Amino acid sequence: MRAMLKGIAASDGVVCGHVFRYSEPDLSITKRSITNLDHELNRFHQALEAAVSEVEMIKTRATKNLGADSAQVFSAHIAMLQDPEFIKSVEDEIARQRCNAEAALATVVTDYGASLAKLTDNPYMQERITDLHDISKRVTAHLLGIKLPDLALLDRPVIVVTHDLIPSDTVSVDAKYILGFVTDLGGRTSHSSILARSLNIPAVVGTQTATADLATDEMVIINGTTGSVISEPTAAEIATAKQAMADRQANRVRLAKLRHHQTVTKDGIGVTLAANMGTANDIPSVLDNGAEAVGLMRTEFLYMDAERVPTEDEQFAIYRQVVSALAPRPVVIRTLDIGGDKPLPYLHQAPEANPFMGERAIRQSLAHQPLFRSQLRALIRASAYGHLRIMFPMIATLDEFRQAKAIYDDERSKLTTAQVPMGKIDVGMMVEVPAAAMLADRFAQEVDFMSIGTNDLIGYAMAADRTNQDVAYLYQPYHPAVLRLVDRIVRAGHAAGIPVAMCGEMAGDPIAVPILLGIGLDEFSMGAGSILKTRQLMGTLNVHELQSLADTVLNSTSTSQEVITMVQAAVPGILDVR
Repeated sequence: MRAMLKGIAASDGVVCGHVFRYSEPDLSITKRSITNLDHELNRFHQALEAAVSEVEMIKTRATKNLGADSAQVFSAHIAMLQDPEFIKSVEDEIARQRCNAEAALATVVTDYGASLAKLTDNPYMQERITDLHDISKRVTAHLLGIKLPDLALLDRPVIVVTHDLIPSDTVSVDAKYILGFVTDLGGRTSHSSILARSLNIPAVVGTQTATADLATDEMVIINGTTGSVISEPTAAEIATAKQAMADRQANRVRLAKLRHHQTVTKDGIGVTLAANMGTANDIPSVLDNGAEAVGLMRTEFLYMDAERVPTEDEQFAIYRQVVSALAPRPVVIRTLDIGGDKPLPYLHQAPEANPFMGERAIRQSLAHQPLFRSQLRALIRASAYGHLRIMFPMIATLDEFRQAKAIYDDERSKLTTAQVPMGKIDVGMMVEVPAAAMLADRFAQEVDFMSIGTNDLIGYAMAADRTNQDVAYLYQPYHPAVLRLVDRIVRAGHAAGIPVAMCGEMAGDPIAVPILLGIGLDEFSMGAGSILKTRQLMGTLNVHELQSLADTVLNSTSTSQEVITMVQAAVPGILDVR
């Protein structure tokens, strides 16, 4: 029966193919009494060990296929599986109820989930509910002796339709057999959507009824750009979809030829296209996608993967590897940005009612100076092996920057006295707090460069959390207020003679790119997979014409939709880039 579903556009592209209904095995359990407590505890620990081994294998696969950023969710899964408090809770439940391990696990997970669900003002904890059920399912399957389905076993191209696609499902896929994803649940910022974009697989999520409306082997067309799904399409619709697929594949071939090209606009203006990266494992992707620089290396993953604070020498080895492998490209390494949605268990941070506005990033570095100084020394030492820039995150006041810079100067002076080799280092800041954006002209007199962190800047400016579906509509990258902040920062940087970059998701957004070029942004840093299509787009754009567009957008619009309409009129077909 023909149906037309509407969901959330999670990963761009049009695809036509047959449905594969991906369903969970029956993991229902029956509570039963036990007589041998030691045996039951041993069963539980064996299942835990098997689950950890499985997740470690999945993480390795994800790191290889998708990069370290996308694989970080599995570090969280391993940490949860090895959490002493969680393990003890299940052990206590087994002993107290004298019941089987799977029943005790289900009780503990239900209790944990209920506690997390009450933290409605903490998006990080809300997201952990999905992770909790993912690890619980894996342990339960081992206890029941049931093998979980693996999309890696597919042997024909299909469109996967499922209720919800958890991260461990997504990374197991072989892209040549997965044409696309459709789910009942999920949002554009969910783990699965991010992973689908990493795989460059079209996806539509949050349809609510896909599993009820679509049957195995049924022909469907999904459009990951518009968020639409059509079942039993007409011959004409199939032909159109197949042409779109062919055009997309042909464009991938064209994009590959741009890997070694410089980024130049149609009217000859050079622009730097940089990559965001999480760990040294991302180096091949940065090089393969023709990045001209690294605009952001997140150092927190180095800490999150460790069971203790990494030593100075351990950090130095990683930083040296990155800057030397990417030389002579400049590499911006951001100092530790922990807190908010990225706590470090071994730092024993006190719970905060609003961690996104609490002791995070530079605030934590200044509060824990031994940690900060160790990282700065490792970075300064690594500068001898390439072109290194250091960036401080979450700067809100001049005093914060001055304190951080003074600590950097002190450590550099000590290393100079000790005759430690080092190179020239630019020291800059992320502009992601509205207060810093409003005082950008003052900051520009004291920093070597500024990089706009739009992910947080938009959230703070609009007072909206993009992961909260109730207010996600307010998270508007194209809102004139946000664009005026960006324009203010760029103008301040240029007036002071320093470069201004952007390292948020907005930097690779095709609707935003023409405006940012018109504003005069110097460097665009994005996920490596977006670099070539952005380079291609920029080669079709005339900056001098876009300056007029930017002026009109900044001075004559009041809503995001007005901005989008204006860009689409000025650059016809811009959405096709997505």
